Amino acid sequence: MFHQVKELREYIALYHEIDNFFHEIALKIGISDSAFFVFYTLLEIGEGCLQKDICEVNMISKQTIHSAIRKLEKEEMLYIEQGKKEKRIYLTEKGKIFVHQKILPIAIKENEVFEEMSELERQEIVRITKKYLTHFQEKVSLNDYSTI
Repeated sequence: MFHQVKELREYIALYHEIDNFFHEIALKIGISDSAFFVFYTLLEIGEGCLQKDICEVNMISKQTIHSAIRKLEKEEMLYIEQGKKEKRIYLTEKGKIFVHQKILPIAIKENEVFEEMSELERQEIVRITKKYLTHFQEKVSLNDYSTI
């Protein structure tokens, strides 16, 4: 029988708890998880970003983000402007109000959590998480797995 290291179980549980907490926040403010991350990313990196920027920042599939953007566009929360080669995403006035009232306070509180940690603690949480991910990626080659 497989025996998982206790701390790994705790780490995975915490990861899921954080993910679930964002899900609960999205539900409370009446939007999907993907819509939440579209708004959060527009707040973080600014309007005029590309769909691929939102996907990359949040590690969410292109299809999921595309669906969220289309839904938010229908709800008149954002609009898409066609550039020469790419489509840029902007908030409508309704979207700006929503982001200011619902998303910005959450982003500020999340930032405050990190500001309350010492600089060393912030660096350590990032360093250790990167180390975990790098080593996991080195040990598990996705090329070794195929879909059934």
